[in-house]
Amino acid sequence: MGFEKTERVIELNAQVEAFMQEHIYPREHDWEEFTLDPDNRWQVPGWFDELRAKAKAQGLWNLFLPDDYQPWSPGLNNVEIATIFETMSKVTWAQPVFNCNAPDRGNMEVLAKYGTAEQQEQWLMPLLAGEIRSAYAMTEPQVASSDATNMELEIVRDGDEYVLNGRKWWTTGAISPRCKVMLVMGKSNPENDRHHQHSTILVPRDTPGVKLVRELRVFDNLHSPGGEAELLFDNVRVPVSNMIKGEGCGFEIAQGRLGPGRFQYAMTFVGLAQRCLELMCQRAEERVAFGEKLSKKTSVQHEIARSRCEIEQCRLLTLQAADVMDKQGVKAAMPYISMVKIVGPTMCQNVADRAMQVFGGAGVCQDTLIPTVFTHARFCRIADGPDEVHMSQLGKLTIRDLVSAS
Repeated sequence: MGFEKTERVIELNAQVEAFMQEHIYPREHDWEEFTLDPDNRWQVPGWFDELRAKAKAQGLWNLFLPDDYQPWSPGLNNVEIATIFETMSKVTWAQPVFNCNAPDRGNMEVLAKYGTAEQQEQWLMPLLAGEIRSAYAMTEPQVASSDATNMELEIVRDGDEYVLNGRKWWTTGAISPRCKVMLVMGKSNPENDRHHQHSTILVPRDTPGVKLVRELRVFDNLHSPGGEAELLFDNVRVPVSNMIKGEGCGFEIAQGRLGPGRFQYAMTFVGLAQRCLELMCQRAEERVAFGEKLSKKTSVQHEIARSRCEIEQCRLLTLQAADVMDKQGVKAAMPYISMVKIVGPTMCQNVADRAMQVFGGAGVCQDTLIPTVFTHARFCRIADGPDEVHMSQLGKLTIRDLVSAS
């Protein structure tokens, strides 16, 4: 098992790091000041699009698409992408600068893999160009959405249209004025078996009947400029051509989003945790309490050591998931994908918590990214599938593999 970096990714990662140093780290607090100002809600600072244009011009664009997504992929394999994702994730808003952010990257994967030529022309190409944003509407307020078979939003065919009725919530990015299309999962074929009852369909954000019920707060933060929305679909009509792949394929499509995006997601936490660790070490060296630097305190040394161990463990596990996917495909990588989904956000939450403690009062205010990392990691232990679901899946896979091998 080796994850030696290729010359290609060493060079590309150095480019990303240089871009971060020159353009993103210096703007870190500017971003916070702008987006936390209520007068700027759901907007981005003017310089943000300038940075995106610079990244695109340098070829640091759409790096998340693996080689098998030709002709739109830059040609990297999953292990190479994982390395770059750690670097670009050290600032919470950096991924969109490189057009590598969720939920857009998952939606682009879906359209690249399952979309018709018409759907790709209308929606994939503008997303790849960074001209629009998108959302993925799955979770519903009235049911336990950790069980995707519970989804109740109705998708009913009426001639050459589908009619949608129901509610969705925690739809990330749907509040942003840049969001132009949503991938909506709903029940279209209740007569089928439970894993073929649902479909995924494209709904333009401005379609009549799509109503914003409310903006949801995450730990009292609206997450502007994207935001999480609760939406009502009230007799929403879209053409039959908006159906992705076909009726009853919603679960297959949802599983298709569980490929490269899952370890990209995990490497995001590695990058965020590594940044927290770097800040924690700097703070420990700079701060003096009770006559000596914090770095001399055994308890602080232990917390730093524990954090480094956990980050490295998660990093290697994520690279292993990517490597198995590269060499053996998604099916073989599923146990590893479950592992990184369990380990990644919890690890990051723990490291951020330790950094917060070392920083004291500064660790819970807007002076660093630490509180944002902490709340994001805690939120993702629910938002991207509860820990319990991933552990149950991993448990079943482990029992199957070990019993069949004995």
